Amino acid sequence: MATVLSVSGSPSPTSRTTRLLRHVVDARLAEHGHRVVELDARALPAAALLSADFSDPQLIEAARLFAEADGVVIGTPVYKAAYSGLLKALLDVLPQHGLAGKTVLPLATGGSTAHVLAVDYALRPVLSSMGAGHITQGWFLLDRQVGAAADGSTVLDPEAAAQLTPVVDAFAAALERHRVPAMAC
Repeated sequence: MATVLSVSGSPSPTSRTTRLLRHVVDARLAEHGHRVVELDARALPAAALLSADFSDPQLIEAARLFAEADGVVIGTPVYKAAYSGLLKALLDVLPQHGLAGKTVLPLATGGSTAHVLAVDYALRPVLSSMGAGHITQGWFLLDRQVGAAADGSTVLDPEAAAQLTPVVDAFAAALERHRVPAMAC
């Protein structure tokens, strides 16, 4: 069983990006038997993020979560053809090689298909520069493809769900292939 860190880079408490991440965690990664730890960047102290206060206990804890994860699912809304500034602030306070050896799945949501390339041209390069061991195929969903049911659960457009399933399954398979075995004591 691998440990996966699910990171939401959305500043919104009613985020479609966070809904998408929860769906991926609940509907797919749990089925693969992975333990998932969730991190919402918006819950971190803004002043510490913006001033890069490396001594802040919550930022130290966030860095620990990244370090201990075997894989990372990063979700972000796309604004002006790039990932969120909040996600950028979080990534900036992590060690330069904070993703070394990790398998990473980048996911993004946005209002129009004009932003679809943000995953590959904005997010993927920064993940690579942080030493990600393997970045799987990312995926972009339109905001309108992610909704909420009456009970509060996430509902994906059926076509979007069908396209997302093999992407998440490929991440789970890559996670197992690229996972660094625990050191023997």
